[in-house]
Amino acid sequence: MDSFPGDGPPAREQPLRVLLYSDDIDTRNAVQLAVGRRPARDLPPVEWFECATAPAVIERMDAGLVDVAVLDGEAAPTGGMGLCRQLKNEIYRCPPILVLTGRPQDAWLAAWSLADAAVPHPLDPFDLTEALVGLARTRLGGVRAG
Repeated sequence: MDSFPGDGPPAREQPLRVLLYSDDIDTRNAVQLAVGRRPARDLPPVEWFECATAPAVIERMDAGLVDVAVLDGEAAPTGGMGLCRQLKNEIYRCPPILVLTGRPQDAWLAAWSLADAAVPHPLDPFDLTEALVGLARTRLGGVRAG
């Protein structure tokens, strides 16, 4: 019997590598709960990399092991918006970054930070997932085949 492409077991998918930065564990948990393990059928499962400090974020991003980053703009002592601007200015072909802002009126700060998308607190699971999925599709479609 002839074999055709697509027959047999599906190829193993590379995970969607998402860096999640916040000094607040409750914020990190809320983001992961909202997005889940597989935020869209056309995307691979998410592999989360949690960071509670800016140096950990920089190390991970410099290693090139991130598809999308989610940075908490309200994190302390280093806010996600300033960190986003630094990453966008220092990393060639920086992965897309989603910034969590303190309120909807802070969208201008997210624009200043060079963020690719922004979602305000309190986090709406639908808006958060939609923003992350949009960035992931852009990244995986343009840079990495899953």
